[in-house]
Amino acid sequence: MAIIRFMRSVADRLRRDDAEFLARLTASERLELVFALGAADVAAYCLSHGVDRRTAIRIFERQRQKGRNPSQCMNAIIG
Repeated sequence: MAIIRFMRSVADRLRRDDAEFLARLTASERLELVFALGAADVAAYCLSHGVDRRTAIRIFERQRQKGRNPSQCMNAIIG
């Protein structure tokens, strides 16, 4: 039981540290962080799936559209 309590406190501390870090950022700094994290995720996807950036983004756009009502406009844009 003590180990679980310790693990929870570590996770709680990390969440609190992240929240405090984000609270200190300006809106523009938060946006920069969001874009940097997104670019890193796209790069990681490209490496792990062997595709280029443009293909990865197109795959993400298609996945985002799954489950939505079909749109001729979106089909024309993202294929």
